[in-house]
Amino acid sequence: MSSTGSDDKNNADDLNTKIKQLIQDHKVIVFSKTYCPYCTKAKKVLGKYKIKDYKVIELDDMSDGDKYQDILGEMTNASTVPRVFINGECIGGGDDTERLEKKGELEKKLKQADALEN
Repeated sequence: MSSTGSDDKNNADDLNTKIKQLIQDHKVIVFSKTYCPYCTKAKKVLGKYKIKDYKVIELDDMSDGDKYQDILGEMTNASTVPRVFINGECIGGGDDTERLEKKGELEKKLKQADALEN
């Protein structure tokens, strides 16, 4: 008798927990793909700041990257990358990150999260 269905659910639950832990463990985290221009945009904007706890996860370099993206889609109601998180909050993707910077709100969010080096 196969338990594949429950194994798949357990694996998804484990991955969901792992993703939530990654988001919690880092002040700034970007779930990205190496070839995505919107991901490049978000990383370029964030690269202007001296962020002390910044992690990028390139989903296309991972064997289960599609599963990560599916779970992130469920968590954020957006299935595209990048998914940018500051202090546990998803601020959106590349255009959203750029828009926040142009409005002066990105730096505020980074400061509120104590994510910037002194």
